[in-house]
Amino acid sequence: VFFSCPLHSRRRTTTMIRLLLAVVGMATMAAAFSSFTPRASFGVASTSSLSMKIFDWKRRQADESVLNDVENTEFTFDNLKPAPGSRQRKKRKGRGIAAGQGATCGFGMRGQKARSGRPTRAGFEGGQQPLYRRLPKFVGRPMGPGHSKTIYNTIKLDELNAAEAGSTVNFEGLYESGATTKSKQGIHKIVVGREEFTAKDLTVQAHAFTKSARAAIEANGGKCELLKATTGEVLVEA
Repeated sequence: VFFSCPLHSRRRTTTMIRLLLAVVGMATMAAAFSSFTPRASFGVASTSSLSMKIFDWKRRQADESVLNDVENTEFTFDNLKPAPGSRQRKKRKGRGIAAGQGATCGFGMRGQKARSGRPTRAGFEGGQQPLYRRLPKFVGRPMGPGHSKTIYNTIKLDELNAAEAGSTVNFEGLYESGATTKSKQGIHKIVVGREEFTAKDLTVQAHAFTKSARAAIEANGGKCELLKATTGEVLVEA
């Protein structure tokens, strides 16, 4: 059998009153937020008087409205000026402690970097492997005077055997006829192949000839024409 206690009923009544007050408070806050109107929006321009600080004190009070009007201003050597703060005075070191760079001039009291003269050579990194030694070398591709080499596409003389007698032969014609394959280089050189050269009376055009290839062409009644590397036009007869 359960008995109702006056103390328990009083607590229940107090709890219900607190819940009702909380619900009323939340409703009031929701109504207040729904009727809130912000003072400024993103579409309204700011009326702040703040501006960028001009470090050049000579230009802080200067009237530069004319120079800022780019469309109606013609810039000449008389009105050209550097941007504010881009040109600073030379820092004078060793002229007293009041300047902040006196006495040791910012190099500290002692140590290798505080001594006169250059303390280390260019590229020195304190003993660790320097950058110029960590990077790989380009083997077979030295740079400098006397190390430049022109790379040609080689055309062998036996590739010209299928040409008709008395015709003019160059790389474009050989490629169209299928006598040679395409090349990565844009300049071509005639060399002697393994097979015998049998074509007669050919005019061979290339950017370079070996001595033996030129002799073989001329021995069969042909002639050699040198081409310019940039334009491809005929320079002289070799």
